[in-house]
Amino acid sequence: MTTEKGSISIHTENIFPIIKKFLYSDNEIFLRELVSNAVDAVQKIKRLGALGQFNGEVGQPLVEVKLDEKAKTITISDNGLGMTAEEIKKYINQVAFSGASEFVEKFKDAKDANEIIGKFGLGFYSAFMVADLVEINTLSYQDGAEPAKWTCDGSTEFEISEGTRTTRGTDIILHINAESEEFLSEHKLQEILDKYAKFLPVPIKFGTKTDSVEDGVDEEGKAKYTSVEVDNIVNTTNPIWTKAPADLSDADYLDFYKQLYPFSDDPLFWIHLNVDYPFNLTGVLYFPKLKEDFDMQRNKIKLFSRQVFITDEVKDIVPEFLMLLHGVIDSPDIPLNVSRSFLQADGNVKKINNYITKKVADKLNELFKADRKSFEEKWGDIGLFVKYGMISEEKFYEKAKDFALLTNTKKEAFTLEEYKEKVSAAQTDKNGNVVYLYATDLDKQDGFIQAAEKKGYDVLVMDSAIDNHFVSSMEQKLEKTSWKRVDASVANQLIEKDEKLESVLSEEQSTTVKGIFEKAITKPGYTVEVVGLNPDDAPVTITMDEFMRRMKDMAKMGGGMSFYGNMPDSYKVAINGNHKLVSKILAAGEEEQSKFAKQAVDLALLSQGMLTGAELTAFVSRSVELI
Repeated sequence: MTTEKGSISIHTENIFPIIKKFLYSDNEIFLRELVSNAVDAVQKIKRLGALGQFNGEVGQPLVEVKLDEKAKTITISDNGLGMTAEEIKKYINQVAFSGASEFVEKFKDAKDANEIIGKFGLGFYSAFMVADLVEINTLSYQDGAEPAKWTCDGSTEFEISEGTRTTRGTDIILHINAESEEFLSEHKLQEILDKYAKFLPVPIKFGTKTDSVEDGVDEEGKAKYTSVEVDNIVNTTNPIWTKAPADLSDADYLDFYKQLYPFSDDPLFWIHLNVDYPFNLTGVLYFPKLKEDFDMQRNKIKLFSRQVFITDEVKDIVPEFLMLLHGVIDSPDIPLNVSRSFLQADGNVKKINNYITKKVADKLNELFKADRKSFEEKWGDIGLFVKYGMISEEKFYEKAKDFALLTNTKKEAFTLEEYKEKVSAAQTDKNGNVVYLYATDLDKQDGFIQAAEKKGYDVLVMDSAIDNHFVSSMEQKLEKTSWKRVDASVANQLIEKDEKLESVLSEEQSTTVKGIFEKAITKPGYTVEVVGLNPDDAPVTITMDEFMRRMKDMAKMGGGMSFYGNMPDSYKVAINGNHKLVSKILAAGEEEQSKFAKQAVDLALLSQGMLTGAELTAFVSRSVELI
């Protein structure tokens, strides 16, 4: 073969500076691109052999990555198709640009390396992100093919000459540039291979050259050292998502989970995804045991394309409410060099999103029907997913309303339909609405819970991070229902009925009592009313209106209610006119009236954790004095 020199057909000198400069933050993907290309070449020769289009010995498929720190090279080798000199000219030299000037203009400010590489077929050229000289040494599988060598120093000039390879396949040798010497580290390359190549379908052998092995002595009796290769297979070629569920045991799924997340607790259960129409998708999604810090558990789903890792930012592929799931998704319909804008616009991605939503809903329904007791035990962990899904995805809500659970203070669990049946008789108000009472803090609201339960009411526990939104959503979705926090009013007024317990006080006495308490309360934002309650109920109850409290809670969570968040707190102080303490206050002298009233109000505040600082100190002193 005669040596040939020429220019790469990209019609511009600007391409290499762009590759080096604008892709620099993602420069580790050079190894993913080159190893993926090598895997493709190996799979293609295997396919040709199976089709009878290649009669030679296919051999054991293998891709090798070799590091030579001394020579400052990284070599990616395969025993795949190989290339002829003509194929090098066709596939390497003629970069597919419709217009290089348009490319330069469009991507001069690009931040997404995948976007550039995917758009213009630059996979191989990612090598120049880290190398100032790249060599290709290759021998094609075709009969009579001659080995060929291609070299390029990062300019548009190349050289093709006779190669030295004697077996079918390709070596790509990267001479690493000074700025990229971090990649001349065994640990660094192992890290990248673990990230991108851990589950590739062809064995990947990673080796380093070292001269630390003693090999006899020389003529002068000094020790000789021989350069040896140390290597190992870094990947699992048949991960569980490529297998049929019938061929897998629970232990297989759990072992794979430990492989992905070595320090995590065992998952609650998992879903095996497998669909080939109208798109291709395989994978396994795990429901983890949730920890308090949700952010730590996000971005744990890994996206693959034909077993090549792409990203763990799967926001557009997986519904938002399932972002806390763990596991893998693999779809050849999602290109390897995928960009954020692609994910947001692609029709297949939306179909995949809908499929995952349906699959999760069906799995949860199946678990609920198969073993309700076990499902109830897991509800503490899976309830957050389900509630979030019911709020954010209408299609999921339609399925989930049959298995979503409401849990009361007695730790009993009910479906939405079951709960409505349970409480309708006692908790329907005068307008025909069923009122669902709920608590967000069992300790703080214990007095209110006991008062409600004395009246025969049931109280739900709604204490998760999402329950504030869930309550508002369910109020809109469930017909003729309203939700009230159990401390939104005194027990008698939580559910408006036609019957009303009257106060034993005369109108004049009520006015006097109201005045005494208004004088005793020095803080702003408190409105006093005298009401007729059961004599056994608390003498003073302090509540915040359900609507006002809900709006303020939403404002705290950034729910677009900043107007309410800036408003001062306002509370209702309900004086139980039928309590004997009120009679005692009426009969006391003016000084004692004020002291008793102040004490009763502080007790009500104390019961809700609202008495602090100097007010708490004063309350303790007053209590000692009264005793």
